[in-house]
Amino acid sequence: MKRHTLYIIMLLTSLSLQAQTKMRIWQAGEDTKVSLAEAGDMTFNGSSLTIAGQSYALSTIDSLIFVPQVTVTYKGNTASVSIPPSVAMDVTAEVNGADVTLTNRNVSNECEFILSGSSTNGSLTYIGEYKATFILDGLTLTSTTGAPLNIQCGKRIGLELKEGTTSTLVDVAGGQHKACLYCRGHLEIEGAGNLQVTGNTNHAIGTKEYLQLKKTTGQITILKAANDAVHAGQYFQMNGGTLTFDANTASDGIQAEAILLDDDLTPDPTKELNGQIIIKGGTINGTVVNQDCKAMKCESTITISGGTLTLTAQGNGSRGIQTDGDMTIGEAAGSTTLIDIKATGARCTLDECSDDPHRCMGIKVDGNLTVTGGTTNVSNTGSKSRGIKVGGTYSKTGGTVNATITTN
Repeated sequence: MKRHTLYIIMLLTSLSLQAQTKMRIWQAGEDTKVSLAEAGDMTFNGSSLTIAGQSYALSTIDSLIFVPQVTVTYKGNTASVSIPPSVAMDVTAEVNGADVTLTNRNVSNECEFILSGSSTNGSLTYIGEYKATFILDGLTLTSTTGAPLNIQCGKRIGLELKEGTTSTLVDVAGGQHKACLYCRGHLEIEGAGNLQVTGNTNHAIGTKEYLQLKKTTGQITILKAANDAVHAGQYFQMNGGTLTFDANTASDGIQAEAILLDDDLTPDPTKELNGQIIIKGGTINGTVVNQDCKAMKCESTITISGGTLTLTAQGNGSRGIQTDGDMTIGEAAGSTTLIDIKATGARCTLDECSDDPHRCMGIKVDGNLTVTGGTTNVSNTGSKSRGIKVGGTYSKTGGTVNATITTN
């Protein structure tokens, strides 16, 4: 039945291939992306399907999806938009100079948007109600009005950094927007390209719901953040890639903020992993230098099971890592965990810290700290500074911890 269904789907979709440009082959929750130009003639022998020279057993294929691609090309003070006929009834574009607003009314089929070119006074605002993917293909975009990339969609949004390219986003200073790169929904970043972000107004990268860096993610560099370098609602998860932020970050490096109930006090228990930070792999190189700032902070729990974290906190009252909940450090099978934190500073002297002039610390865990693997090095200098402080219970059953540890 599955073979017959697949064959019928192929026959039906072949009628509109001229209006489609990307094929996604889904297997066990993962997809392989193939352009139709690469696919060529697909051969079917009854038990397998050959696409672009690769043979796929039909028993392993969940579905084939043909995804239309809209292209937006920036050139100086202008921008052009190309919309395939297959989605022309759903996707509309409003272009004012190099400021582009795309509206997608489709609520059942995914679409991809390829962004390329360069403009020093351009932007893209996307309004939609269904999941979509944006491909940054060497895009250089500076906005003079707000955020250069503003995605107003509450669904899953893919952001692909095309391999071999570098994309740059810069927002205007003094705006009302929440982030230079903002997504109202769930943002999943992948692709081996490079992304450079300058946030002159607020956060550099911000999401209302979760933010995930996939294993294939390349290099993301935060050149400046007027607030947090990365600010995620719901949770932040890193499976791979390299994330860098430095002394040009005015506030926290990475912050995961829990989504609250309507009373604005209680975290919403229906939101998965609400307020958490999960690090499974990749590299974080981060420095914060201002008072009371944290290189990594969350409102719930932190779980680190792989990856390399090199964090520096240099301000009075600053922290390398801080969580309001529990923290677990370990190593998943096949993964290596290395955490290296340097904390330098004294007590916070800001007016808002007058009731709690807290110390500079490498790691502060309000709940329990559990270490099952990995290597954690924390060095701290400065009057009253501390290495690791644990509000609850400290438990170590594996791994190496080189730090001074204080428990309540």
